Amino acid sequence: MGRGIVETFAKNGFKTSVLTRDPSRIDDLPEHATAISDLPDTAPDLIIESIPEDMGLKHDLFTRLENAYGGASILATNTSGLPIDEVAAPLVHKDKFIAVHYMQPAEAFPLVEVCRLNETTDDVTEATVDALLRSGKESIVLQKPVIGFLINRLQHALLHEAYCMIEDGIVSAADVDKFARRGFGPRMCVTGLIEQKDISGIDVNAAAQRSIVPDLNHSGKPCQMVQDMAARGDIGVKSGKGFYDWAERDVDAYRKSAAAKLDRLWIALSDEE
Repeated sequence: MGRGIVETFAKNGFKTSVLTRDPSRIDDLPEHATAISDLPDTAPDLIIESIPEDMGLKHDLFTRLENAYGGASILATNTSGLPIDEVAAPLVHKDKFIAVHYMQPAEAFPLVEVCRLNETTDDVTEATVDALLRSGKESIVLQKPVIGFLINRLQHALLHEAYCMIEDGIVSAADVDKFARRGFGPRMCVTGLIEQKDISGIDVNAAAQRSIVPDLNHSGKPCQMVQDMAARGDIGVKSGKGFYDWAERDVDAYRKSAAAKLDRLWIALSDEE
């Protein structure tokens, strides 16, 4: 993820550095990017943290950064699931803190989520969005801190219902994916999630909500089937088995093919705008 973020800035002309314990391990950075093991003397305009999702590690890093630069730099976290107000808890200059959440692959995915703290200033938000735009990314701006931001909250709401339906024997994983690829995905690409309901009618949707929402899974607990899969090591391509058997499949080739399809889709969608 960190390398992908560096690539988006460096390839768009930003002087970019990646802070790492061992710069010698990183030998394929693009032009305008360097690997460093020590913080630069001059405060960078924007620093994006992309380290493991460990609150203690993030606190240590942001404390180190603020001790080095005070409030001179915009400090951003790329966390996908930790509460950003807790990530920023040790900071004095919370007005210069913001979340910048990339999706994989960071160098290719065109959208980035930006989430402010209550203390984050408008100037910091605008400067961050502008830098992201100049690096080739469009921003989705969340005005208040919320765990999971927009994309992960919507994704996990949908995933949780799908997981529970699979667990209850209602539908197969393959049919869920068939719907996502052939039905839900293309439809949302064209009209969006909310605009589509304006088109079909809020009255129709309101009636459907009264019927369907009470019957959705509201346990407030993660799906046990998925927790059990993770516990026994059936974690997907990394182990060779998850919902699907990956043992005999060329995962690298599949990922490259999927990335190429996404590129073509984004080009097609851009042409329609």
